[in-house]
Amino acid sequence: MHKDGNDAVPQAHEDVTSVTGSQAAGDGSDAAGAPAGEAPATGPLKRLNARGLSVRGTVAGVASAVIIVAAAGGLVAAASMVPQNAGSRPLEAPLAAVPAGSNVGICPGPARLLEGTAVGTDPQFSPESATARSLVNAAVLSTNSGALPGSRLAELNGNPLTEIAKDPGSPTASTAPPALLAGVVSQRTVDSVSVLSADAVGNQQATAGAVMSYTATDGDLQGSAAAGCQQPANDLWLVGANTSLGRTAVLNLSNASSTPATVSLELFGAQGQIQAPGSRGLLVAPGATRSIVLAGLAPDQEKLSIHARSAGGPVTAVIQQSVLRGLTPGGVDFIVPGAAPATRQVMSGLDIQDPAPAKALAAKQGFADAAAALQIAVPGPADAVVEIKLYGRDGQKALPGGGVVTAKGGSVTEVSLAGVPAGHYTVAASSDVSFAAAARVTRGLKSDSAADFAWSAASARLGSQHVVTVPRGGERYLVFGAPDDRAKITYTPITADGKVRAAAAADIAGGTTAVIKVPSEVGGAEVLGYVVSASGDAAYGTVLLEKDGRPDIATVAVAPGAAGQEQVAVKLGY
Repeated sequence: MHKDGNDAVPQAHEDVTSVTGSQAAGDGSDAAGAPAGEAPATGPLKRLNARGLSVRGTVAGVASAVIIVAAAGGLVAAASMVPQNAGSRPLEAPLAAVPAGSNVGICPGPARLLEGTAVGTDPQFSPESATARSLVNAAVLSTNSGALPGSRLAELNGNPLTEIAKDPGSPTASTAPPALLAGVVSQRTVDSVSVLSADAVGNQQATAGAVMSYTATDGDLQGSAAAGCQQPANDLWLVGANTSLGRTAVLNLSNASSTPATVSLELFGAQGQIQAPGSRGLLVAPGATRSIVLAGLAPDQEKLSIHARSAGGPVTAVIQQSVLRGLTPGGVDFIVPGAAPATRQVMSGLDIQDPAPAKALAAKQGFADAAAALQIAVPGPADAVVEIKLYGRDGQKALPGGGVVTAKGGSVTEVSLAGVPAGHYTVAASSDVSFAAAARVTRGLKSDSAADFAWSAASARLGSQHVVTVPRGGERYLVFGAPDDRAKITYTPITADGKVRAAAAADIAGGTTAVIKVPSEVGGAEVLGYVVSASGDAAYGTVLLEKDGRPDIATVAVAPGAAGQEQVAVKLGY
């Protein structure tokens, strides 16, 4: 039995990468040739004494040339005063509207053990779970015309799972504002990567959202994990991986487009950037997932951040992170991309345990990552002086150590949140140097019992009409933070019967965190999610998931809303 995380991942329809050997890099570049140099121009006056011209004649010729040049200059000046032809004036590039595309969200597949893990042993210590469940919940909102966009849930390879709504055709004008409706997917069991897609209607992108949740009460991957179904991109940052003893980190790259993607990885550890053979030129075929065991690229790294860049088709990236301390499960989580490096990062949804027993547990050997912490990844060469602030329900809380740290350039720095009073928090970090960040929260205070953890990635500020889906069961919370000034949050329940219920609002004072418990039902129907909008100053949101009587914990950041009508500048030339 191997527990060190160095084996390959079994995927029924996925390409599993072996990372113990080198891979061909596919990042060669073409050099652009410089224009050929021109021969020196010949001057207008030449010495002709060799042909017998006198010096006086030469001087006279020079004087005549000066007069001609002066006259030509006068003509040019006069021409510049004449109005120009309209066709010769410089024109700004016109803006062209970009047709709205489908709203696509890729949901991660279930958490899986590495290949080679022994099964069929004593059930009490079996690494394989008999209770694991992976479920997708999704919602698609109706358009301004009242029609639901054509939408569906399918496997990554295109096999259909659930049709949400058929194509409504061309939208028709309505005399009265139609009621807002939702097409929903409730508790759909999945066993692989799935894709939620909603078609554009009336050249407007559909508003949709989904979440995949995983739970298990036995086995090595015991705990809870959840991830929002993310839109593909070509540049992704993930913070929080760990490849040290007993920790397993598997990076899953998925490509839902029809174009092959070539992905290159930059890896940053506590001692600086890691040059790993086989980290560049990773081909991800259309409709496929490629899994990389990160211990093969960067072994024995307690703090590891990944920058994934895709050439060709856009991809999604999720790290399945798990912990096993001896035979005791230490939790499982899906680490998802956070906000790109910036001079300010905000993470909400932190639920910090009682500090005294948490500090005692973290002091034991092998339990350093069983405590709340903030990780900061600085991609550039310059060090970052980072100021960290914590905001609870009743205002800012002092951070032990003063809250100002220096994060070394090109590496990952961890800042302990030990000693902070128990409660819900939003953490804001700022610096004059760009950085990426994520915050870790943990559950479980006994070294001989199962525990769990979750990473809250840095997120973007809230806007309007975010579809926030929540899994059923357990304790569910909407956690909103307003680090600077007052903000107003409107949250409208979506129930499993497809109805959008009456809205509620929360007025959040600046420098505080608000926690709203999600009820199991509204109007006799189970709550599937919310439509969230924010106004006022910057606010940030996260869904916090816990289990009553169990140490399970998971967080899901509120995803960006649907993109509006986009325009690009079109330049014609050759």
